[in-house]
Amino acid sequence: MPILVFLGPSYTWMAQWPLFFILTCVFLYACYFIVIRIRIPDLLIAKKYKRTFGILSLLIVINYLLSLYPLPELDFITPVLSQYQTQLRNFGVSVTLWLMFSLVMGYSLSVSFVKELYAQVLLKKQIEAQRDKAELAVFKAQISPHFLFNTLNSLYSLVIGTSEKAEEAFVKFTEILRYTYTGVEKETVPIGDEVDNIRNYIDLQKIRLNSHTRVEWDCEVDDPHVAVPPMLMVTFVENAFKYGSSTSKDCTVRIKVRLINGDLEFETANKIMKQGDKFRSDVPVGIENSRMRLQVLYPDRHSLTVSEENGVYLLRLNIRLR
Repeated sequence: MPILVFLGPSYTWMAQWPLFFILTCVFLYACYFIVIRIRIPDLLIAKKYKRTFGILSLLIVINYLLSLYPLPELDFITPVLSQYQTQLRNFGVSVTLWLMFSLVMGYSLSVSFVKELYAQVLLKKQIEAQRDKAELAVFKAQISPHFLFNTLNSLYSLVIGTSEKAEEAFVKFTEILRYTYTGVEKETVPIGDEVDNIRNYIDLQKIRLNSHTRVEWDCEVDDPHVAVPPMLMVTFVENAFKYGSSTSKDCTVRIKVRLINGDLEFETANKIMKQGDKFRSDVPVGIENSRMRLQVLYPDRHSLTVSEENGVYLLRLNIRLR
């Protein structure tokens, strides 16, 4: 901008038409900061074409109005010559103004796209750096030793008692282990597989628990082929059973999964059946690990909220997958 002002014809404008010069400088600087501020690449990625077109069109219209600024007429002895020279000068000023506007807009857009490209490169590096940590966190968070120990003991008791539920329990447990250790190696899996894994987990918990724990399972998926990261929601399901189930008191664990037009809604609700202090010290660790993973995978495209009211723990997760 200083080069355009002091090496271009604007230097003459400053001496002859100070108000026009000030308006031109303010407008060109405003163009730069507006383009940088609104982040045109983000608008294009979000497919907000109308908003992008509207902003650029507004700047073009303002520049056009500025090119019509009434400059004083040149005074020659011959009126015809004065009119001709005035028109010629106004045309030269208009061409120069459009040229400077084009240079500023081109530079501004270039800076915006370079900054966005640099941000995407940094994000990609961050995702790659966090991938190994995320996979390890999945193993630790999803299949805890506590769950494995209790489940294997339950299966052992069923087998010893020759229960008819033993075969079903073994099948469910085997499917969960298979999905856990094969799915975690993939970056994404169909949400239908993820839902099946959650359903197997719930069925296995129903076998392990007695009638005191009631489970409400609500699932609606319009496209089972939509890709999601593996083991994305089962951490929250495990927490709901771990702290919201009981073999001696009546309780209810509610789990809901909705996928409509690429918008994923997931919710768990359970009454806190374990010691409150232990619950509040344990659960946030898993929640924060999942929150960090979601931030890496879906920045600015998800919300994760937790609340506790009257002894009921409620978790809501919303993700815009597309």
